[in-house]
Amino acid sequence: MITDTELYRLAIVLGSAAMVLIILYHFFEVNSGEEESETLKEKGPRKAAPQTTLASTKTR
Repeated sequence: MITDTELYRLAIVLGSAAMVLIILYHFFEVNSGEEESETLKEKGPRKAAPQTTLASTKTR
């Protein structure tokens, strides 16, 4: 049977490991954006959709 002390240590270790993995995930996710922007630059600029402006009606 597992004792209270062993259960406490297990919870601390697993919780700490989860926090480290979360921090590593966010670190890699934030830094991976540079590669995506470089690949978009290599593909060239996209053609923008034509801008439509609403005609303003002036009353005299």
